[in-house]
Amino acid sequence: MIIAIDGTAAAGKSTLARRIAQHYGLPHLDTGSLYRAVARDVMAAGHPLSDVKAAAEAAKSLDPSTLSDPNLRLKGNGEAASVVAAYPEVRAALLAFQRCFAANPKGAVVEGRDIGTVVCPDAHAKIFVTATAESRAGRRYIELRGYGVETTEVTVLAEIVERDRRDRERPVSPLRPAEDALLLDTTELDIEKAFAAALELIDKSGSRR
Repeated sequence: MIIAIDGTAAAGKSTLARRIAQHYGLPHLDTGSLYRAVARDVMAAGHPLSDVKAAAEAAKSLDPSTLSDPNLRLKGNGEAASVVAAYPEVRAALLAFQRCFAANPKGAVVEGRDIGTVVCPDAHAKIFVTATAESRAGRRYIELRGYGVETTEVTVLAEIVERDRRDRERPVSPLRPAEDALLLDTTELDIEKAFAAALELIDKSGSRR
C-alpha cells in the first residue's frame, strides 16, 4: 500500500505522515528533506542557489544518510529547498530515488508536494493537506522558536505566502492536489483529530478501489 501525502508548508503533513506510517507499519519518506539537503549541499560547496548545474550535481550525489540532519528543519532551509526544487534537473535526479523508496514490497508513506501527481500517481490513497496561511504561520513560528530561532509571526507568514506562490507557480511539478486526492483541512484540527481524519480518508480511498 502506497499512501501519498501532499500539501502546503506547515499544514501538518509531516507529523501526519509519520503517524500514519507508524500506524500501518510502513516506511516513511519526507521528500522535502531531499530538496532541503540538496540546497544545503549547494551552499556548503560555496555555490549560489541560482546555480542550476551545481544543484543538479548535488541532487545526483546526495547521500541519503544525511537526511536525518536536524539542521535541515531550521529557518531558511525550507525557502532554499523551494528554490532548488523548481529546477527540472534537480527533480529529475531525485525522482528515481523517490519511486524506488515507494516500491518497497510492504508499501510506503511518501510525503511532499507532487507525490500524488508525479512521483506515485497510482498510490492507493492520496491525501492533500492544507490550512489557512495564518494558522500555518502560527504553527511554524512556534516550531522555529522551539529551535531557538528569533523571528516574528509576521515574518513567518510572509515567508509562507511566498513559499506557496513559488511552489504553485513553478513550471515543473507544481503544488496542486491530484484529481483523485482527498482534501484534509487542518486549520481547526489538533494533531489527534487530524490523524483520525486522515485514517478515515485512507479507509475511504480503499473503499473506492
